[in-house]
Amino acid sequence: MTIDLIELVKQQVSAIALDGDTTHLFEKNSAINQFIPILLSIFRSKPQLVESLQKQLNPRITDIFTANPNLKDQFLNHLSGGAPASEIEHSLNKSIAPTLGVLENEAGSSDPSAITHLLDTHADRILSAVPQWALPILAGLGINTAAGRTLHQAPVLEPTSVVAEEKKSNWLIPLIALLIILGLLTFLFKACSKKEEPATSATTVTQTAATQPARLQLTTGTDGMLTNCQIQTGDATYLDILQQQVKQIFTFATGCGATSDASYHNEFIDQDTIPTVLQKLKGVPNTTLTWTEKQISILSTNPADAKNLAEQIKPLAKNMTVMVQEGVNEQTTVDNSISDAQKALASINPDQIRALDVATALNLQIINFATGSSDIPQVNKSILDQAAALMQRAPQVHLTVQGHTDAVGDASANKKLSQERAQSVVDYLVSKGVDPAQLQAVGYGQEKPVADNSTKEGQFKNRRIEFEVLNTDNGKVREVNEEGVTETRN
Repeated sequence: MTIDLIELVKQQVSAIALDGDTTHLFEKNSAINQFIPILLSIFRSKPQLVESLQKQLNPRITDIFTANPNLKDQFLNHLSGGAPASEIEHSLNKSIAPTLGVLENEAGSSDPSAITHLLDTHADRILSAVPQWALPILAGLGINTAAGRTLHQAPVLEPTSVVAEEKKSNWLIPLIALLIILGLLTFLFKACSKKEEPATSATTVTQTAATQPARLQLTTGTDGMLTNCQIQTGDATYLDILQQQVKQIFTFATGCGATSDASYHNEFIDQDTIPTVLQKLKGVPNTTLTWTEKQISILSTNPADAKNLAEQIKPLAKNMTVMVQEGVNEQTTVDNSISDAQKALASINPDQIRALDVATALNLQIINFATGSSDIPQVNKSILDQAAALMQRAPQVHLTVQGHTDAVGDASANKKLSQERAQSVVDYLVSKGVDPAQLQAVGYGQEKPVADNSTKEGQFKNRRIEFEVLNTDNGKVREVNEEGVTETRN
């Protein structure tokens, strides 16, 4: 499959250029994304510039606009997006060297001719990615974007040139000058129009459609490192930036579960402070931080940790209300339960598999279904995969999967949902190779609570999946609980 060179460069270069940056991240990332196709167009047309920049330890965009420094100011004004032009220029400077590095790697050589050949093979994609406003600036640099090659200036005539050659080349000079003048006029017209335009109707539509606040939630494990992360935002570009920050700060290669659509707001309040807040969260064990609307809520198994973290965040996110929640940390409890179940399943001897051992291990995990859903959470599937592998080796293992809900809502609807959730677990195990005859699903709804339904903690405990051992010889089901194994029914 042919690579998308533009996207490849963006992904690698943005992460390097913005590493450790905490201010104006959105504007800087947007500037780099627009700059890259422009830079590649310039490299494609000017191999000599590639060679010149390769020799410099810290190449700068000033080196690109040496012949026309006024164009550089216009260029930066277009890219600043409200951020200081000096900061945007600094980020662009930092992006040049890694861009050359990616191109050299993809071309398999640092030779400028190899790099320009690579760029030629991706010419259509590069030119299509160049912003319209940049075309007059490229023309001002002598680059014909229609052909992708430098518009050569009027040739310097050697004294020995014949008169015929001189006449032949003279007509090029006014044509090139006319093209450049037209390009600059177009650029100035668009720039003026852009300043005078009110907010566009497209922006209004997006704002009207965004009915939900942007939301970020992160949970740490016992070591203070990330175990779970979710992002919802209407801005796909900022989502990518935030993903990169999460991966770098927590060394969390999988990144966050993410949703980006028009129903969510484009911005977080005080979003420039998010990377610094993530640094504060790192190392705080068993804690969940939720950032949405004007509120940051912190929930931890250790109240002192939550309070200390809140005090560190308050001076950073000055427009947010930082509050410490009390109660059970559901996500941490789920994560710890999955870790316990994994260890228990791994300890089972594959040559001596007992149904009781499998059921006991499975009951250590919490399957925390989303509200009203019977879709198995991704984090639980690895546990079920382990169990399925064991059950395939032990056809004598027969289990009943029980579904239970809390008492919130209609009882009949809850019972139906509990049956669907139990069946969903059975279906998943069967899809992984377990014989359907080894499993059965039963939904009890809210009929068998194990905790007080008047509290959130109690409701959380009541929403559960339980595994029972079925003795196929006498038809008795044995329930596995904290007190051991008991016969529950005939």
